[in-house]
Amino acid sequence: IQLGAVDLCRCISAGLPKTEANWQHVISDLKRIEDLIQSIHIDATLYTESDVHPNCKVTAMKCFLLELQVISHESRSRTLHETVENLIILANSGLSSNGNVTESGCKECEELEEKNIKEFLESFVHIVQMFINPS
Repeated sequence: IQLGAVDLCRCISAGLPKTEANWQHVISDLKRIEDLIQSIHIDATLYTESDVHPNCKVTAMKCFLLELQVISHESRSRTLHETVENLIILANSGLSSNGNVTESGCKECEELEEKNIKEFLESFVHIVQMFINPS
């Protein structure tokens, strides 16, 4: 029975390395979140890393995931909540391929500039792309 789900996942991500497929799904979820937010008008500002150094991408991603939970809590939308939960699971499994990388000299979440949700999501997509295409 479990084999069916595995086959389905293989089918969806055929041709992409596992972690890259995860990051592609994270971007899809971010776009869905963006659409959902436009219809429910959440007026929050979130700590946003808009100029991340490649050596700090794991740290930055962890901050984005924490802030994403704020969006989920601010909203009463079940769809938004489920999409956020799914994205966090995908991103964490993508991060696990980086092992327990310790990055030094990176900004703490609270040191980041606060930006609106639209800018937050744009920066989030940019960071995910750094995982898809590491320089």
